[in-house]
Amino acid sequence: MEFVIIDIETTGGNPSQGGITEIAALVFDGNNIIDRFHTLVNPERFIPNFITGLTGISQEMVENAPKFEEIAEDLWNLLEGRTFVAHNVNFDYAFIREAFKGIGKELNLPKLCTVRLSRKAFPGLGSYGLGRICEQLAIEISHRHRAFGDAEATAILFQKIYQHQSDIIYQSLKKGKGEQFLPPHISQEKFQSLPETTGIYFFHDRHGQVIYVGKAVNIKSRFKSHFSGNSQEKLALKSEIHDVSWELTGSEFLAYLLEALEIKRLWPKYNRALKYRSSQWALFQYEDSKGFIRFQVSKNNQNIQSIMEFDSHSEAWKFMMDKTTTFELCPKLTGIQKSPEACYDHQLGKCHGACCDKEETLAYNRRAKEFLASIHADKGAVLIRDKGRSTDENCALYFENGIFTSYGFISQEEFLGNNEAIVASLRAVKHIPETKYILRAFVTKIHMRNIIPIGKP
Repeated sequence: MEFVIIDIETTGGNPSQGGITEIAALVFDGNNIIDRFHTLVNPERFIPNFITGLTGISQEMVENAPKFEEIAEDLWNLLEGRTFVAHNVNFDYAFIREAFKGIGKELNLPKLCTVRLSRKAFPGLGSYGLGRICEQLAIEISHRHRAFGDAEATAILFQKIYQHQSDIIYQSLKKGKGEQFLPPHISQEKFQSLPETTGIYFFHDRHGQVIYVGKAVNIKSRFKSHFSGNSQEKLALKSEIHDVSWELTGSEFLAYLLEALEIKRLWPKYNRALKYRSSQWALFQYEDSKGFIRFQVSKNNQNIQSIMEFDSHSEAWKFMMDKTTTFELCPKLTGIQKSPEACYDHQLGKCHGACCDKEETLAYNRRAKEFLASIHADKGAVLIRDKGRSTDENCALYFENGIFTSYGFISQEEFLGNNEAIVASLRAVKHIPETKYILRAFVTKIHMRNIIPIGKP
């Protein structure tokens, strides 16, 4: 990194009214002064007598000096790509920026103020004016209140701070760029490389292990928000993160889905849990010793194939009560009632008697199978078209029975072709029941023409 230490003299006033009479600039590479620039400037306006008394620069001295537009190109080339440094930097920067603005150039450089840096590097001094601080630090100023003399002194002051307390300088640069939040092991270059588009991202520790997975519409903005606070968890993550990687999705819907999949796959240290609940209850089917098809609502068990999954016990219970009535099933055999003998509905004439040997197995099982067929009839597969990573691309999301099954990126022309062929070309993903909640959250936001039924799985 290189710095340009600047000092100017002016006619006074504010940048829009005053003019520059002298400019001095020294380029510092961290070790040495590698370039110099110095010139008087014709301000094209009157220099007040008190300014001449302070700086020694008179109207006669600048009468034949170059105008700013004549030295602008050389000065611009000297400044470009470097950090602007001055004592009371806002004064010098404002005048030079206004001068460039007058010839159609927009100056936009990172800047550092040696007044502010000195307060941090040398606390407790009575004054931080250039003359007083140079006196305190035994820095000689030749030609005080002339641009080159003051610039040389400022350069020596800056060099002292840089070589002994460079962390102050880099922290000030981060603050000036709004990047003070950056974790210590994440460089400015890495932060600037983060995409400002939709996708998922991964935080890695020093061993490359993923310690956090997230999703965002704007990955760069979301990254910054992770470290804009002082909670214990944020500070711990800030000290542990050494790298960040990402995968662009274009689709926010897909970003939510992939985040869920990656959290389940990696179980990162700083991901507490999925934001979507697992299905805690399910409906199971079995055949008893007499050959009757029975049903039971129970806690979900991923090792046993269920017929349906439910968010709550009450949801499952209500479903089975309704279906027991609709298909004239026995409430004892559907798990609704517990009794040692016949169910209570049989006494009321609502049950055909499968629970007490009054109905044949085949007759009862026929209705039970009709109930199972109705469940499968409600299930199906859909292909959803969503936003891709570019304007000529679509995202294809495939769901079976409400669960995310596969995805891919398809050109808009390909989406006009055979849907079954598209499904066959997609990348399969692990079966994660929680993805059905993400589908429920997003499906109402998708236009019906982008939801394509594929048929029954």
